[in-house]
Amino acid sequence: MMEKVIVHEVGLRDGLQNQSKHVHTDSKLEILSALIASGIKSIEVTSFVSPKAVPQMSDAKELYQSLPKKPGLHFEALVPNLKGYERATESGAKTIALVLASTDTMNRKNINMSLDEALKVNLDVIRRANNEGIRARCYISTALHCPFENYVNPIEVLKIADKLDTAGADELVIADTTGGGNPQQVDELFKALVISHEPKKLAGHFHDTRGMGLLLAWVALQHGVRKFDSSIGGLGGCPFAPGATGNLATEDLVFMLNQSGYETGIDIVKVRNAVKVAQGYVDQKLGGNIVGWLDTQKSL
Repeated sequence: MMEKVIVHEVGLRDGLQNQSKHVHTDSKLEILSALIASGIKSIEVTSFVSPKAVPQMSDAKELYQSLPKKPGLHFEALVPNLKGYERATESGAKTIALVLASTDTMNRKNINMSLDEALKVNLDVIRRANNEGIRARCYISTALHCPFENYVNPIEVLKIADKLDTAGADELVIADTTGGGNPQQVDELFKALVISHEPKKLAGHFHDTRGMGLLLAWVALQHGVRKFDSSIGGLGGCPFAPGATGNLATEDLVFMLNQSGYETGIDIVKVRNAVKVAQGYVDQKLGGNIVGWLDTQKSL
């Protein structure tokens, strides 16, 4: 029996958040429909942040209330604080995502808070979510490289993970926000993480800035991680982290997993179609490394 790996699509949020061309709600729903048709069932659809800070997410409430209500689909919304949490849950969100940078400088540059202040906000939201039956995924961003401090002490990442877990986080997502990590770092960090946290509680979020996103995912996979973020066509990059370009492309991740004998439940040909749909609404050509090869195949 093949082992199941969950591919968590973040293109609609992380992918679109810093696009210069505004993508309307109906267009986002069309991209979402193509993603669902490919077999993707776990999707981060938006973020309840300030519309002034991230204009692309200004339709968060409208989008969330327009999501299809089909069995087996799992949607989530990113929230920055308790106010965002309340907006998200009032709009129907049952799973929320929180982001905490691993370094003090990144938190100050991103949200004008110290690491300790930002941690407290995250812990308060986690506890509120626990009390209200809302699932909380917690990102530790810049976990491998910080654009301001460069080196990230893995011990600090482990400490943050322990605090989030103790507070009641349902999932810990280790994020290489700038794509500056390397395989050795991932190997050592996840080797340490799985000692204190069950692998099923861990997930990976890797960027392909330096062309190593897929390799980093493979290393984490060897430590028992069975859930990974990816973005359709490689869309995305944090607008608040210099040098953070595209996310790991969903099509590359799905192809690797399917070819390696893991069960994703995702049709790679239909993922390719979703890439084409998304490309029609952004000002850039989309597609991971596998797209060129896929387009030469008459049958798969």
